[in-house]
Amino acid sequence: MTSSPQPRWFTDTQPGHSQWFIERFRALEADGVDLLGEARFADMLAQRGSRILDAGCGTGRMAQALHAAGHTAYGVDVDPELIAAAEADHPGPTYGVVDLSELTLEDVGGEPVDLVVCAGNVLVFVAPGTERTVIERLCAVTRPGGRVVIGCRPEQVYSFEQYDADLAALAERGIATVEQRFSTWHLDPFAPDSDFAVTVLRVAS
Repeated sequence: MTSSPQPRWFTDTQPGHSQWFIERFRALEADGVDLLGEARFADMLAQRGSRILDAGCGTGRMAQALHAAGHTAYGVDVDPELIAAAEADHPGPTYGVVDLSELTLEDVGGEPVDLVVCAGNVLVFVAPGTERTVIERLCAVTRPGGRVVIGCRPEQVYSFEQYDADLAALAERGIATVEQRFSTWHLDPFAPDSDFAVTVLRVAS
């Protein structure tokens, strides 16, 4: 399923964490909590009927919302328990168990997507040292001129400083550039003291 080193999702969490995560979001949905801000953001960026990848899809709520909006939605996650829950709770999209550092076009139906959304602070849970590779892989499955949107909170394991250095390296190589950055999925402005970043990358044409 994955290569060494293992993603932090497995190494830096407690046993039973996956099931806890699944039940937590099932409870939030049952309580009517709005969990679709990321999906609305993605839908706003996409033309009708776009091909969209939910990278690190968890239990699939965003992928299903995009599918329901008329897009061709794919959801991938490294955790087979989460993918099983996605297929059960949020059917419609095409799901797969994928390590994002090994993501290929085959995982998104064999052709580039129009938009990638990596929403759930996923970068702090990938394998140490693979963060830049993951971002490159997200760009590589996106069509020229398409967008990659990443939601990320600064953590000791992956700081904003390192994140921005990785993004700058991708820009220098002509892979993608930062187009916009917000502090929330509701377009609030990003500031130096923001504790979350929604970064919109434009893949090179």
